[in-house]
This record gives sequence, structure tokens and C-alpha cells, in this order.
Amino acid sequence: MSVPRICFGQQPCGFFPKRFLWAKIVTARRLQQEIGGEIVFFYHDSDHDPRETRTLLPSRSGGQPVQLNFAFANSVQRKWSPLYLKRIVPGWVAQTARQLPAYVEKPQAELFRGVTAGTVADFCLEMYQRMGLLEGIRVVRSSDPAVRRAACPVSECFVDIPHAGEIVRARFANGLFRLHEGGDRYIDLAATPFGPEQVSPARDARLRWMQAVVQCTHYVAGAGEQAYLRTEEAPEITFLKRYPIDRSDEAFTEIQC
Repeated sequence: MSVPRICFGQQPCGFFPKRFLWAKIVTARRLQQEIGGEIVFFYHDSDHDPRETRTLLPSRSGGQPVQLNFAFANSVQRKWSPLYLKRIVPGWVAQTARQLPAYVEKPQAELFRGVTAGTVADFCLEMYQRMGLLEGIRVVRSSDPAVRRAACPVSECFVDIPHAGEIVRARFANGLFRLHEGGDRYIDLAATPFGPEQVSPARDARLRWMQAVVQCTHYVAGAGEQAYLRTEEAPEITFLKRYPIDRSDEAFTEIQC
């Protein structure tokens, strides 16, 4: 590839993004200034873990920080539906917006209040875009059926299938669908046919699945990713560590002009 393609990946990580996502973006932009090319954000919105979207906001008055999260439509959605399908409960935006002035400036609170997306992943992405964080960055979503059809087959995967009136993200292995209840407890689901547009990769298979679509030349890896990325599967990629940042799990709330 003659033109560099710089990629970083992340699940939706709070309605104000965690500081480590901001650090990935800064790392990618600085590399782009050096070598040119485009930046791609691999938005892994097919993950299902509701803990990913917890938003930690420090108090403006020096009090205790607060941890906020979305209100989910029901327990099945909260536990197992992928983030791109978790619906936001009506009234949650207004209720949360009333709390925000204690933690963010008025422009940030108004920005939040103006988001109209109805699902968790869409809401987070719209916030990141409205904050100016993704200006000039191409977003590739793992939930996109076209992306899923273009990706390579993976044996380590999750499949979006119906369960209890919702779509859930079930782990598929050895011909079985399972939902993790916590600890060593699982729910086994009936076998059902599925196609590639329902599949998303498990963590250890994510790199080669993503690379089949994105075909990046450089990848900015977070601290957690560095422990499990199978870099030997993509020798064509130059891997970089994101810039270190303190309070990495805290929300980044600055609006980028």
C-alpha cells in the first residue's frame, strides 16, 4: 500500500469517552502529521459488555467523582445485547443532563442534551463526533453488515441471534451458542442457522478480522490490547503504543474546536 492507513480500535467507552481513547486519537494524529495518509477508527460497537460505557466524571467542586451509565431497556439487553442494539430508556438523557453541571461546563452539558441517538453505540459515536474528536477520521463499525460480509471467517466468534424477544450476542464454539451469566454459569441456546452479517470476532481474533477489512499499515494499540494482540498474524502492520496518559479511565470532556 503506497498511502499509509493508520488505525486504532475501541468499543464505545462512555458517553464522554475515556481519556485513553483520546490518547489513541492524539497518537494517530501525530503519526499522520509525520507520514501522511488517513486515519481509521475501528469502532467495535458489536461488543455487549455494559461496563464498557460507564463514564467516570470528577466533581468540579473537588468532591467525589461520579460514575454514570446508560439506563437499559431490560435485563436481557443490559447483559447480552450488543451495544449497537442496546436501546436508551426514554427520559434518561434529560435525567442525566440535570446531573452534569456538577461535573462538566455548560457547553459540554448542552452538547450532551442535544444528542438524539436512540441506541448506546450511536449515542456515544454522536457525542464523540459532536465533540470534534473524530474530525477527518473514517469510522468503520464492527456491526456494519457490509463490514462483516467483507471480513475473513473466524472460528473464535460471537453471533447476534434472537433470545427472549431481543437480539443477543452469543458466544459460538463447537456448534453451541452460550450466554455468560457470570462466574462459571452459562445459558445454552438452541442451535440456529446464521450468516456472516451476524458474526463479530472474539477478542483474540479481532485483529485479523479487522485487518481483512481495514487493511491498515499502522495500528495504535492501547495498554490492554498490547497484552493480547497477535501481532504475528499481521506482519504487514507497524504497531505503536498509544501515548501514556494519567487517569486513563476518567472521562475526557474537552470540546475540540
